Amino acid sequence: MTTDSFIRFDEVLKRTSLSPATLYRKIKDGSFPAQTRISKRRCGWKESALQHWCDNLMNWSADSM
Repeated sequence: MTTDSFIRFDEVLKRTSLSPATLYRKIKDGSFPAQTRISKRRCGWKESALQHWCDNLMNWSADSM
C-alpha cells in the first residue's frame, strides 16, 4: 500500500503555475480538487489528486475523483 502525501498551498501554486485567486476560483467552480483538512489549522491537497488534475487538465471535474 502506498501512502498519499499532502502538498501545501505554495507548492500547489508552484506546480500548477496558477495564481492564488485563480486556484480558489477553480476550486469554487469544481474545476480543481478541493483541499483536505490535515489538522485544525492546516490544509493541503493530496498529491494523487493534484497529479490527476495535471494529467487531465482539459477533462478534470470534481466528479472524476
